[in-house]
This record gives sequence, C-alpha cells and structure tokens, in this order.
Amino acid sequence: MDPLATVEDLEARLGRELTPEEAARADALLADASALLRAYTGQDFTLTVGDEIVLRPVGVTIRLPQRPVQAVTTVVALGGSEVMPDIALPAGSWTWDGIDKVDIWPLDSSWYLSLPEVWTDGWGAVDTYRITYDHGYAVAPPDVLAVVCAMVLRTLLSPSMTPGMVSERIGAYNYQLQQGAGSAGASVSMTQPDRDALKRYRKTATTIQLRGR
Repeated sequence: MDPLATVEDLEARLGRELTPEEAARADALLADASALLRAYTGQDFTLTVGDEIVLRPVGVTIRLPQRPVQAVTTVVALGGSEVMPDIALPAGSWTWDGIDKVDIWPLDSSWYLSLPEVWTDGWGAVDTYRITYDHGYAVAPPDVLAVVCAMVLRTLLSPSMTPGMVSERIGAYNYQLQQGAGSAGASVSMTQPDRDALKRYRKTATTIQLRGR
C-alpha cells in the first residue's frame, strides 16, 4: 500500500529540497510512518474500489470497518456448502445507510420461490456475509498528512542515527538534543500529540470480521 505522504510533502514543510542523505532515507521512513498510522487507526485511508470482506452481523446490522464508505455494491449470504450455496441478496433485502452500516432485512417471501427448499429452510442459520464495497480517500486528509510528515521529519532531521542518543561530540564541539516526546532516532515513532490528532479516525466498534473463504 502506498505511503500517505510524499517527498514533495516533506519538502513543502521544510521549505527546501531534501539533501541527498535525507532523500536516501525518506521513502522508507514515509512507508514506516504510514504503516504505523494505519495500524494505530485501523484505517487504510487509500481509496480502494471493489474491496471484499467477510463479516458476521450483530442482529441484522453489519458495520463496515473501513471509512469513509463510498459505495456498497453487493451483499452475498454465505451458505457454506454445495447443498446450501452462496446467494447474492437481491435489491431491497439489504440497505446501506450512506455511512458505514448495512442492514439485512428478512427476504420477501416471493423471492423464496427461486431458491432451493433447503436454502429457505436454513435461512435463519445464515450468519455470515461477503460484502463488496468501495472505501477510502482519493487524497489523504490534511491532518493525516500532517502527522505522517511530522513523524518522518522528527527522525530525518535528528542529529543522530541512533535511537535514544541525546548528544554527539566531535572534538571540542558538543551538540545536545532535547530528550522527550518529540525526540527521534533511526526509526519513526508516534507521539501522544500524534495520537490525539488521529483519535477521530480510530475504530470504536465494528462487526466481527472473518477470514475470507
């Protein structure tokens, strides 16, 4: 998955081009910062079309994990056997609320006529669905972009490549780095202000996600 920020984004915040030494590390640090941010929020952010996910509802409600949801295209009830095959639910048997919730409604009795008898008998036992939906952003939100760049620049501009190093000495010259929440080393890290800025993107509750079959 592509990083959520680019070298150009870093340079825009620095007000200058990266040095050759900085540029050699920038792509890897951008990828690391993006991976940490995605792991913390549980969100991909990148626009994804036609993503398939297998979920189990709570009652009749399925919560889609990735946001923002752009469209829901299909809902398939998983029968789980040759006798009771997977069935794509028809229009009107499910609804999307336009945000992140899909509700499964009891199938209209007229639609049962086209199903094998074993399927209609077993409808109440079906509790797993495969959803196909589009989600994410065409461009990363500004606050997400800002956090990724901040994480990378703290590391990229650190006077030391060694994590936890607080000073460097060259002859009689000594450089002291303030140790604390904003300190950085060879790898990117997330500070509490970073987490606070991302709080609104974290998932608080979702439907049970299952391994796809």
